[in-house]
Amino acid sequence: MYKIIFIDIDGTLRNDKKEITNRTKIEIQKIVEKGIPIVICSGRYRQYTEEVSKEALASDYVIACNGGEIYNYKDKEIIYENNLKKQTIIDLYQLAKKYDVEFDINSRDKKIVFNKSDSILEESVEEFVETHTSTQCVFADGDATKIKAIKAEIDKLEDIEIINLSKSLLYENVPVEPLVFLDVVCKGTSKGNAIKKLCEYLKINLKDCVAIGDSYNDLPMFGVVGHRVVMGNALEDIKKVADEVTDSNNEDGVAKFLEKLNKEVF
Repeated sequence: MYKIIFIDIDGTLRNDKKEITNRTKIEIQKIVEKGIPIVICSGRYRQYTEEVSKEALASDYVIACNGGEIYNYKDKEIIYENNLKKQTIIDLYQLAKKYDVEFDINSRDKKIVFNKSDSILEESVEEFVETHTSTQCVFADGDATKIKAIKAEIDKLEDIEIINLSKSLLYENVPVEPLVFLDVVCKGTSKGNAIKKLCEYLKINLKDCVAIGDSYNDLPMFGVVGHRVVMGNALEDIKKVADEVTDSNNEDGVAKFLEKLNKEVF
């Protein structure tokens, strides 16, 4: 019997309109009320992930920043963090300036945007890192060639890695997105590693875990859990690792899988 379920947000929990359907919320609530935690896992920063978790009626635990942080928002407890070094963040910011792209720092409770008109900071990056921690930085731009050049430079570095990036940077047959991005974290950071740490904390065996996702940064989740559920909208490379494929995020794929669990398992 499954004892915990991990669900990705974009392309999985939410449809393309960024909605969590009532059907999905109802099934999540049924499972949580039976004492089975449903943990929202995201590449987004902690506060954003927490807000989605509350909307979804999921459990109090969230995994944010692609596994860089595990947080219990009911008890306001940081269970795990893998923070980037101050100098690493400064160096990454200089790389963003070199190519003139947006640079985001995912701090604990906010996303800080540099190099764009909507920057919410008056202080410099150097000042910011002295008083804030960050588990993830993001490069983004409408020009894919700039992001590809940044990727090539980051690939040479030893203490950090790219944990997630636009599909068009991974696959030649995928159309280029309006905004191309890549997420940078400390080496060893992943949703899969965070799942291991949370399950150790909760004393849950990994074979009793389910993960539901659709994308490249969900592969580490699928690598550690006992049951892998891939969305119908995922690319074929992702579907190859699935124990089962549910319908797409626009067809209530998550809700349909959870309905089946509620009828057949729980």
